[in-house]
Amino acid sequence: MTQVQLFVTCLVDSFFPQTGEAVVNILHRLGIDVDFAPDQTCCGQPQFNAGLRKDARAIAEHTIRTFENTTGDIVTPSGSCAHMFRHNYPEIFEGDSVWLPRAKALAERTYEFTEYLVDKLNVTDLGATWDGPITYHPSCHTLRGIDVDRQPRELLANVKGATLVELPQAEECCGFGGIMSVEHPELSAEWLKRKISNLEMSQAPVLVVTDAGCRMHIAGGLNRQKKSQRVMHIAEVLSHQ
Repeated sequence: MTQVQLFVTCLVDSFFPQTGEAVVNILHRLGIDVDFAPDQTCCGQPQFNAGLRKDARAIAEHTIRTFENTTGDIVTPSGSCAHMFRHNYPEIFEGDSVWLPRAKALAERTYEFTEYLVDKLNVTDLGATWDGPITYHPSCHTLRGIDVDRQPRELLANVKGATLVELPQAEECCGFGGIMSVEHPELSAEWLKRKISNLEMSQAPVLVVTDAGCRMHIAGGLNRQKKSQRVMHIAEVLSHQ
């Protein structure tokens, strides 16, 4: 039986455990054995983005050690964490003859969840069902960081009963941007207002995302504005039968 390692991410672990459960359920249905390294922590992206390279390196070293003792591909329900493993870890260890090869080995094993389903398993139809329209927000790191866009769209297009509606100005950032939402809250709030306005223009009651950061940010804005639309991770939609 094929085995994968789940890198669940700190936001999913802390706020959206149902996303992690949906990922595991889908992989199990596909005959994939899912292992979970209990020593995993944050990927270190907040520290990296804040310029705290020493702290980010310590987290990266811990993560590499944790997964070096495991076998199989690493699957994560987060394009931003996949981007951190693939691009930022090698940058952290650039010129380091000991750690750079270890970072690259980790990067080569890492897949964002929808990317793993479509590109590694060649699965685009999970037998999922949904009643009504949905729309898709391509998270920045997923779309631009690791060039994953076709994969989630193919999976959503095969959800029976769902109508996939195009989100106006879909490629615009939602305003979360990791620590940007903390360092530039006014700019973040304006982008969020635009994203919610575009969601309303789509007339879809459900917005699908691939990253918990976007989910938390947009859902928070909808709640504060007392809007009825929901934000869901794609794994939860794909696990619905």
